[in-house]
Amino acid sequence: MRKFVIAACAVLCAVTLAACGGSSNVPEATSSTSSGGGSWFWPFGSGDDADAVAAAGMPQLGVNGFLWRATLDTLNFMPLSSADPVGGVVISDWYATPEKPDEHMKITVYILDRRLRADAVKVSVFRQVRTAGNWTDAQTNPDTGIRLENAILARARELRLAATPN
Repeated sequence: MRKFVIAACAVLCAVTLAACGGSSNVPEATSSTSSGGGSWFWPFGSGDDADAVAAAGMPQLGVNGFLWRATLDTLNFMPLSSADPVGGVVISDWYATPEKPDEHMKITVYILDRRLRADAVKVSVFRQVRTAGNWTDAQTNPDTGIRLENAILARARELRLAATPN
């Protein structure tokens, strides 16, 4: 019986290690055949930005590299709690300005696409106020998230234009 248990454990270990093999199910990065350049109608460009990202020296990410860099640049004044370049999620920590120490905000940015598009960024803003020593959720101005999305998109466009050789 003991030999059977040892043999079963050996087979189980071999199968487990074989599952950690060198093959990968991750799709290969493809290069774009389109120029990806903007036009007078759509200034963010079209198609996949893989060539422009590579030309800018940015690593290949699970999301658009320009949107990723622009998000980090836009939120550089806040401490970050989490940043996932594969999933495209940036979460800030709670941040309070010196002018309003009884109010703090937290921002979550979702990058939803590998292409540089206006609908590829979603910003959620959370706000809390301190009353009687306790933090309670408070309403945020809906324009705050939209203004942050616009700032991220504007910075991403600047990065893309700077990376595109003319």
